Amino acid sequence: MNLRPVTSADVPALALLGRESFVAAFGHLYSEANLQTFLDMVYSDEAVRGEVEGGECIHQLADDGTRLLGFVKLRYPSWYADDSPTGVRDPIALGQLYTQPDVTGQGIGAALMDWAIAEARARGHDAIQLSVWAENFGGQRFYERYGFAKVAEIDFWVGDHRDDEFLYELRLG
Repeated sequence: MNLRPVTSADVPALALLGRESFVAAFGHLYSEANLQTFLDMVYSDEAVRGEVEGGECIHQLADDGTRLLGFVKLRYPSWYADDSPTGVRDPIALGQLYTQPDVTGQGIGAALMDWAIAEARARGHDAIQLSVWAENFGGQRFYERYGFAKVAEIDFWVGDHRDDEFLYELRLG
């Protein structure tokens, strides 16, 4: 497995993995119209290309030389800075951490998380923030193993469907 930064050539594979991962994990929760609206907004090639070529997001990819195995996205400024009651002054957001379903449990997510934490520290941020669905217990356990803790309850919208989400933070010291 190789960890590397994203390139423009990675956009189609990155968008596809994002769409497939989101649908596999959460697609059953939404109407077709709401799901399609969200996928077009977040995981279209155009949306992903805008993030890759823009200045707010940093993507790190894991591949095996032949295919994309997973990715993590950091965003600055954090979408959640105003939602946190903890008083952090300069947080960065972890937007997505996805792996191919057939490689889940093989350490790829852990390697990407280790990279994200090291990158946030190297950039001088005092916290990493992320949202996790209130009923995603496996995701919550994964983040808690890294020291993330629930600090607030927030909303997450997919089309006109609102989900209960938890805002998690990892204080970096």
